[in-house]
Amino acid sequence: MSRELASALARPFLGRVVEICIVTPDLTSTLTGLVRSGIGPFKIFHFRPDTVSDQEIYGKPAVFEIDVAFADMNGIVWEVMQPVSGQTVMQDFLDRTGQTGGIQHVAFDCKEIDSATKDKQRPLLGESVYTEAAERRKEFESRGFPLAQSGVWKGRKGVCVFQFFDTTSALNTCFETIVFSDDWEAPDGVENFPP
Repeated sequence: MSRELASALARPFLGRVVEICIVTPDLTSTLTGLVRSGIGPFKIFHFRPDTVSDQEIYGKPAVFEIDVAFADMNGIVWEVMQPVSGQTVMQDFLDRTGQTGGIQHVAFDCKEIDSATKDKQRPLLGESVYTEAAERRKEFESRGFPLAQSGVWKGRKGVCVFQFFDTTSALNTCFETIVFSDDWEAPDGVENFPP
């Protein structure tokens, strides 16, 4: 085993899987199939410039819209995303798969980083949310995985910083990390599926 690989294994950081995401060109059809298989119910949100700030794609400011559905199943979040407009890693995935879609990314809690760097008494509020996201980004980038897409989802209270990393060339899938502030409350305007 090379020193680089041995070093990477000696410094684990991903933590546990917290989310599996399917990207689809047809949100309703995919949600219907998932519910028929026993996954659901889902809450649907709309990621737009007014609900997600600081939008970036491949290191540049971006404007994108994505319809996003979430269902919690035994501690794992099933996410379904349908790109609506703008450049996104989700649309790139649909383009690569001939618009068929499928599992596009897996999200990790990166608790190995948190346990090494986070003051356990410090609440995850305000600037500390962004500091934690920056620590995770630094670790991914130190391993050769640059940031591909990011944004800050605004809740009724608090924020969620999401970051997708360019792991696709090495893994054939994308890795994501998500940092919710401790005061997070989901935004209003949620739709339920099934209705």
